[in-house]
Amino acid sequence: MADPATLELVQLTKRYGETVAVDRIGLKIAAGSYCCLLGPSGCGKTSTLRMIAGHELASEGDIVLGGRNITDLPAASRGTAMMFQSYALFPHLSALDNVAFSLKMKGVDKATRHAKAAELLERVSLGHLAQRKPAELSGGQQQRVALARALITEPKVLLLDEPLSALDPFLRIRMRAELKAWQKSLSMTFVHVTHSQEEAMALADQVVVMNNGRIEQDASPHELFNAPASEFVARFIGGHNVIPSTAGPVAVRCDRTRLSRTPLPEGETAMPATVRDVEYQGSYVLLTLTAQRVAEFSVVMPEAEFDAAPWQPGDTACAHWNPAEVHPLAA
Repeated sequence: MADPATLELVQLTKRYGETVAVDRIGLKIAAGSYCCLLGPSGCGKTSTLRMIAGHELASEGDIVLGGRNITDLPAASRGTAMMFQSYALFPHLSALDNVAFSLKMKGVDKATRHAKAAELLERVSLGHLAQRKPAELSGGQQQRVALARALITEPKVLLLDEPLSALDPFLRIRMRAELKAWQKSLSMTFVHVTHSQEEAMALADQVVVMNNGRIEQDASPHELFNAPASEFVARFIGGHNVIPSTAGPVAVRCDRTRLSRTPLPEGETAMPATVRDVEYQGSYVLLTLTAQRVAEFSVVMPEAEFDAAPWQPGDTACAHWNPAEVHPLAA
């Protein structure tokens, strides 16, 4: 495989007519790291990925890979490879010929390209299925063929466009683990677009949360969850209650928000509330509450604590939290 390379986006912008899809973003992704671009539909993450790949032209700004400006280069000359959501395998070709296809287009002789394709199929544990067509493979096996096909060009960066979204939940978790293992074993830079917070947190070294074409926060999963930079990030990542205060909105983790049957003085760290819903989640219980200050917020309570003193919809409660657990937010 090619050596990994640092990827840098400098004031990168994409316009579609009057619409600004990506608005002057700046981003640095370290060589050999796993970066997830995360955000809701229409936030600009896929347009960003396609500009890196060369499938969309940048309106302004630069894309620098390994110190080389690749902004205006054709896709095949950039040192990147794309793994699509649909896998885009040729149905009439075997797994071996699917993997070897790009080398065939480059004029590489059959023996050489098949040898390299076979080596990559072995690497993703599919050597024994080299002659099968895509329809004869499971979803997970098709994904591994798509990965091998992307790797055959020896890219410096692998770009992944929601590669797990079409899989069932069980397979999605298994393939998530495989993707992370492949990235580590290959020591390759991965840039992965997803709208799944859980997926990004599980896979990435670096999570870039996007909203309305801009970067809201660029951080490690741990920092993102424990110190969201804005109200948008806190709400989108989930697991936080956004509480109004005299100093502005603050975030308190749902699992650090407590409930008491004893009223406490209302203030910055306590407020009266009413239990609206109770959902059993296995090792914990999720309670949804309403309050005068907050239309809706959640409390994650360990199962044993709930069982010792169960709550019911309609119960009056006092929600409270430790001041040290409060994290201020940008609006």
